[in-house]
Amino acid sequence: MLTIQHTKNFRIEKPCIATIGTFDGVHLGHQKILQHLNTLKKKLNLQTALLTFDPHPRKVLFPEQRDLKLLTLADEKLHLLKEQGIDVTIVYPFDKEFANIEAEKYIAQILIKQLNVKHLIIGYDHKFGKNREGDFQLLKNYSPKYDFTVEEISAKDIDNIAISSSKIRKYLEDGNVELAEKFLGHAYFIKAVVVKGKQLGKTIGFPTANLKVMSPDKLIPKIGVYFVSIEIETKVYFGMMNIGHNPTVDNTQQIKQEVNIFDFNGDLYSKTIRINFLKRLRDEKKFENLAQLVKQLELDKEQCSNLIQTRKSS
Repeated sequence: MLTIQHTKNFRIEKPCIATIGTFDGVHLGHQKILQHLNTLKKKLNLQTALLTFDPHPRKVLFPEQRDLKLLTLADEKLHLLKEQGIDVTIVYPFDKEFANIEAEKYIAQILIKQLNVKHLIIGYDHKFGKNREGDFQLLKNYSPKYDFTVEEISAKDIDNIAISSSKIRKYLEDGNVELAEKFLGHAYFIKAVVVKGKQLGKTIGFPTANLKVMSPDKLIPKIGVYFVSIEIETKVYFGMMNIGHNPTVDNTQQIKQEVNIFDFNGDLYSKTIRINFLKRLRDEKKFENLAQLVKQLELDKEQCSNLIQTRKSS
């Protein structure tokens, strides 16, 4: 996959089939659009292109709304798009100047002159241009003038629930990582650097890797204890992760992330690892003493062991 990013100055020489959107999470709804793109590629003998944006448009259009957290950071999104077989991905710098471009100028300058679009596929709710005045009907109106065709993908449902990035964010904020996985088509994950902690876990038989998530924009699931898998370089391990305040041993209000990795021995400091959320086990709880905490951790690990066996036998 050819990637073009951090520039507004580009031109794709070969004509293409293109689609446009934020594609946060690259969820199953997005994947259906991309699958259709690849089907048309074979029929029309054109390369595929995807136009997406960084930062997320909402962060520019509504800077006062600081609650938006992302399912995928820019590099994570690019990795998932590459898996979908896209030929060219453009990560366009989204700013107020771009947001205020007139709709026809957007079509003529961006879609035709720079992307070299011959066929455009958009989602059912796609808007563009100044005041979001551009839509599917406007694209159809201008398509003869600029010699391209356009089609709209209708809302796709799974179990009669429309897939959207905002709904998946809500599932994760509620701790429902299994439902999030169902609509993403893959386990929700974070990437984090292992940093020094208090090393208390080692003294009670549950050593943990303390984590620093790659960006404050990344969505962290609801506080609690999770069954997870951990990717360390080329190997995958299972483990259990706590997101929260560690109220039994700490009095800070800072939310921390730490993971106990099963059957792992090694130095992870300063390494980047990936954590895949598989199931939420329970709420975080304050125990009266360390002995009660250890007893609960043993129960958590037993539950994880049962889940591992279930996954291996399924």
